[in-house]
Amino acid sequence: MGLLTFKGGIHPYDGKELSKGNPIEKYLPKGEMVYPVSQHIGAPAAPIVKKGDHVLAGQILANAGGFVSSPIHASVSGTVKGIEPRLTSTGSMVNSIIVENDQQYEEVEFTPASLESLSKEDILNRIREGGVVGMGGAGFPTHVKLSPKDPDKIEYVLVNGAECEPYLTSDYRRMLEEPQKIVDGLKVMLTLFDNAKGYICVEDNKPDCIAKLQDLVKDIPRIEVKELMTKYPQGGERTLIYATTGREINSSMLPADVGCVVDNVDTVVAIYNAVLLGRPVMDRIVTVTGDAIKAPKNFSVLTGTNMEELIEAAGGLKDSTAKVISGGPMMGFAMYDLKVPCIKTTSAFLCLEHDAVSEAKQTACINCGRCVSVCPGHVLPARLATFAEHGNMEAFQKFDGMECCECGCCSYVCPAKRPLTQSIKSMRKMVLASRKKK
Repeated sequence: MGLLTFKGGIHPYDGKELSKGNPIEKYLPKGEMVYPVSQHIGAPAAPIVKKGDHVLAGQILANAGGFVSSPIHASVSGTVKGIEPRLTSTGSMVNSIIVENDQQYEEVEFTPASLESLSKEDILNRIREGGVVGMGGAGFPTHVKLSPKDPDKIEYVLVNGAECEPYLTSDYRRMLEEPQKIVDGLKVMLTLFDNAKGYICVEDNKPDCIAKLQDLVKDIPRIEVKELMTKYPQGGERTLIYATTGREINSSMLPADVGCVVDNVDTVVAIYNAVLLGRPVMDRIVTVTGDAIKAPKNFSVLTGTNMEELIEAAGGLKDSTAKVISGGPMMGFAMYDLKVPCIKTTSAFLCLEHDAVSEAKQTACINCGRCVSVCPGHVLPARLATFAEHGNMEAFQKFDGMECCECGCCSYVCPAKRPLTQSIKSMRKMVLASRKKK
């Protein structure tokens, strides 16, 4: 049988060799810590501390602002300096709790638990109280994702270890160095779904990870390792579900509608920490890489750490640096200021010597159809981009513009260098905003 995959996609230069061989290094921050109250999809967290308060690592700084929300915890001990808007990696100003790090790293007392002693409700509560969100980038509160209307209809729990985004190696190092935590975290998730099997999904460019995980799960009947074809965007939620189960979802559906739950490997480790160790989300793995960084590395980073510190810890930027991106080159955000905090959804900082996007000369569409052939959403990107450029919201929706997953494949292959993904993304935001008004 061939490798599991989907129709469409691309094979860009992956750049992973720059950092994949570098083990995870723990980085301890030096400056103040910044904790935005919106590190997740949903309602912002509500601060419960005030200026002058002394806090410990693991202490709650802000409670969840609703069911679809997540609490924020301190990752260091120190004194609250204030609550004020601060810049984030997406370029927006977000209300943030500022803590002066006292460098002592004193922690609250955590309460471990055995899986056998916990009910399903206990597990969900510990995930919610631990502030676990989708750490692959989306930031959806995990306790909500793991609370579908009918848990008995969930047949597959998919652990997303594809890491298809070029340059990123944080998930690779996590799978290589801490595979047991991933397996144990998946066992916790399977406890919530009596009829589900667990699939750990890894692209075939990570054979060492596949071998380690297969060895760990060989005697566990409900868990398998699924080997995927290396192709972008194999790690997208829809493409991953199709590749491993053959089931399809669209923009109006949730994975649970086809009996699936999908979580990133870092999220699964966070579930393990929260449920079995009682430790909330206070850190994550971040890749600092690219041809413009002097010493690419994979760091274990405390949330709230300043990005500029991390870049200096990786040797600093070369003089020839043209662009810094939060995330990967396909779906990341270009930075105009490096003084932003690392948050729960921060996976990488990519530093490049050449800015191919800004240097590109846009010409007219030649109707070659390349964008259609690579689109995993099976839409017509060139036409949708034209509708978006003309502000034609009705035609955009008629031609299934909301099915775009914003993966960037169309922009990557376009010989006319049209910013297809950016145009479609802007119109999608307008459509979503108009629906909220109704």
